[in-house]
Amino acid sequence: MTKEKLYSLIENRPLYMDGATGSNLQKAGMPTGICPEQWILEHPDILISLQKQFIESGTQVLLTPTFSGNRLKLREYGLEDKIIEMNTELVGLSKKAAEGYDDILIAGDMTMTGESLAPMGVLQLEELIDIYKEQASILVKAGVDLFIVETMMSLAESRAALIAIKEICDLPVIVSMTYNEDGRTLYGTDPATAVVVLQSLGADVIGINCSTGPDEMTEIIAEMKRYANVPIMAKPNAGLPKLIDGETVYDMKADEFSSFGPALIQSGAAIIGGCCGTTPEHIQKLVEKTIHLKPLPVSAERKRILASERKIQEIDIDGPFLVIGERINPTGKKKLQASLREEDMEIVIEMAEQQEEMGADILDVNMGMNGIDEKEMMLRAIEEITLATNLPLCIDSSHVDVIEAALRHYPGRALINSISLEKVKFESLLPIAKKYGAMFILLPLSDKGLPKNIDEKKEIIHTILDRALELGIHKEDIIVDGLVATVGANKRAAIETIETIAYCKQQLGLATVGGLSNISFGLPSRAYVNAAFVTMAIQNGLTMAIANPSSEIMMNAAYASDLLLNKENADIRYIERMNRLSEKESVSSGSTAEKEKKGTDVFHCVLKGNKKSILNEVKAELSIGKEPGFIINEELIPAINEVGRLFEEQTYFLPQLISSAETMKMAIEYLEPMLSRDEDEAEKATIVIATVEGDIHDIGKNLVALMLKNYGYKVIDLGKDVSKERIVAAAEEHHAEIIALSALMTTTMMRMKDVVELVKEKNMNVKVMIGGAVITQSFADEICADGYSKDAADAVKLVQKLCENS
Repeated sequence: MTKEKLYSLIENRPLYMDGATGSNLQKAGMPTGICPEQWILEHPDILISLQKQFIESGTQVLLTPTFSGNRLKLREYGLEDKIIEMNTELVGLSKKAAEGYDDILIAGDMTMTGESLAPMGVLQLEELIDIYKEQASILVKAGVDLFIVETMMSLAESRAALIAIKEICDLPVIVSMTYNEDGRTLYGTDPATAVVVLQSLGADVIGINCSTGPDEMTEIIAEMKRYANVPIMAKPNAGLPKLIDGETVYDMKADEFSSFGPALIQSGAAIIGGCCGTTPEHIQKLVEKTIHLKPLPVSAERKRILASERKIQEIDIDGPFLVIGERINPTGKKKLQASLREEDMEIVIEMAEQQEEMGADILDVNMGMNGIDEKEMMLRAIEEITLATNLPLCIDSSHVDVIEAALRHYPGRALINSISLEKVKFESLLPIAKKYGAMFILLPLSDKGLPKNIDEKKEIIHTILDRALELGIHKEDIIVDGLVATVGANKRAAIETIETIAYCKQQLGLATVGGLSNISFGLPSRAYVNAAFVTMAIQNGLTMAIANPSSEIMMNAAYASDLLLNKENADIRYIERMNRLSEKESVSSGSTAEKEKKGTDVFHCVLKGNKKSILNEVKAELSIGKEPGFIINEELIPAINEVGRLFEEQTYFLPQLISSAETMKMAIEYLEPMLSRDEDEAEKATIVIATVEGDIHDIGKNLVALMLKNYGYKVIDLGKDVSKERIVAAAEEHHAEIIALSALMTTTMMRMKDVVELVKEKNMNVKVMIGGAVITQSFADEICADGYSKDAADAVKLVQKLCENS
């Protein structure tokens, strides 16, 4: 199967995938708490019968029952050594189901491993890629026609799976994410970002599955369609899970489910099917409702877009002027050089945050200096900056291997700074840019050095451009550096740069960039020269600049230039910037007491997740006489409260929340032995926490446990896949006031009801609170739980409320 063959199937009608596997197998007798893949192999006829029913209903693409067949998932059941035979046999079952039918495609199904990538977990990227390669290689040998990587919550892990598959075969790959009610994944990625990152990396189809019912999914698909240059897949649930007669069910009937099919197609989906709760009847009705519809064509319009893991940055050659913050570069910065030699990222993080605050749109990252391992330091910088800011990154290095490693690890779509006609860069970096879907800055230099005149400069630009286009890179992925020289050495430097900018925009339709400060090198009062130059360059079409955003005169001149050129929303942007600057000046001139309200260094370490400095700051507070209890209650607790607030308003996302919580944990563990007897005896409630039986997911549960410990509660963490008997016994043993339960799967959420009923049966004086991706307030009410929390920050508030009411 080729990408072109797959695309031909959706030219005139939708392509139909199958429906749910897990919920249908449970109806057929599959119990919870077992390895689904093993149960299927023990009951092959049930799976084959189900898949034949899907085919009879109109399914054209069958998903192999290998969803959690990777080594890490199988290890949970002690089956990792059987990975080859299990995956091979499972593919064989789907192929057997398709026998006798024409043109049924077999999609190798893969998903998350259940373990988090560093820095949130311990799993390293290359280890994860190898895990995915192992399973993908088995599936290829078993004869799958294409791949689907589905129900993904982490963009970084999705990238790893896509890289793995693309490195071992040429089969088409569908990558499908799942989103929460707020329209973001668990890790904070929105649909537009997922589309931009994954299609640039080579995904042949981008999808959404699980998440919601079909009605709620149309809005997300429409947002994906705005940015997609590949087809879109939609596999909604049969509504939302409900508790009926003691069972978790999806009660949206086939007629209602299929009634939303036309809206899915009209919103932009070309490949459709069903997820949790959908039966062969759902697929049959869906086909009947949509088979006459022609999917919207895949957009050929290319947008210039960079992305971090959580945010896109559009680049419009006629739009607002953008700034690439230049400060994260050790050249000429002795303090930064010293900190990097000590492997200390604090200054790097400060520079990232300050540049974002001052208006940078993209951050240039350069780790080039003597005395360090540049590649290792670049990867660490990416890791830390990605936690600290949502801005996309520009990878800046003279070494090809450093750039490639950075692009492989960065969980977004980066900009390369830069690719010239120098032989090593030209021949090596263009294929690397293509492989990882990066945009790049075209630097018009060659092995001969600087071009002698504008004609030579244009020749270099065309040579690099032509080769990039041959490799399948689009002109929208290229930003030409105007090659700003110093006017002190060449009086025509500004004029020649502006001529290059105008030529690239007007004749070639290319975006442009320039290192603005170069123009004034060696001159006094350089800021004025830079500001005058930026206004001239913007008027002639400069798209963006590599500059220091803390230069107010330059930044203000750029905003004013956009205003005067009547660029879209330039008036609002200018006014908002001036208001921000006025507010900043007001704060700067305020009293010391007002400034202290913003928090101590301990407060800011927690706020920013600064694990490296937190203990030193705590020790400094103790050295000036502050009591341990005061530091916990007046600095650490307010800091984590502020983190929770930022998380709720979607300024922070899961990675920042975890980083801040872990930072606070370090401080708490250091201070606890110093607490006075009275303080120690004032310990808060005891909470038993666990992921319920049959469920092996624990990211959310671990974070809730960490947050509760930070707030002073005694937490008994029983881990994952814990039976009701063990949970209740632990609550009795430790005299717990609260039992906190987590579940990520609809197939395991009913185990929460079992715990609630056992608590009541034993007449225990203990509250039960529940949470997890599939859990809702209505479900909590139906099973008579005492409370529901939507996330870790909300869990703390719920515990406080339950304790007050007990």
